[in-house]
Amino acid sequence: MVENKEIVEKIVEGIQEKKGEKIVVVDLNKLQDAPCSYFVICEGDSNVQVNAIAHSIKDWVNEKLDVKPFATDGFENSQWIAMDYGQIIVHVFQRPFREFYDLEHLWQDADLNFIHDLD
Repeated sequence: MVENKEIVEKIVEGIQEKKGEKIVVVDLNKLQDAPCSYFVICEGDSNVQVNAIAHSIKDWVNEKLDVKPFATDGFENSQWIAMDYGQIIVHVFQRPFREFYDLEHLWQDADLNFIHDLD
């Protein structure tokens, strides 16, 4: 069985493959009533890039670990795409929607790991 941390690593690589920005891994394991173990949050500049990032995550994790998301939502308009990997939920936003929902602030009691953008 594939460990959650391995899946998170591959999700981050899939995001970086399409130049996703401001990646944050939110470790919710220490919180008592958390909906899952991890959130992975990132952003893209347009609906085209957000869509490409989400497809890259899906393909990358499937190719490297043979793991597929249980569900996805948001591909229709690609403003905010959510991907459910069981104990890991991925959020791919366009910048204005990320700023509006501000998930990092909502879960600020969790351990936040900010991943540097690739040049």
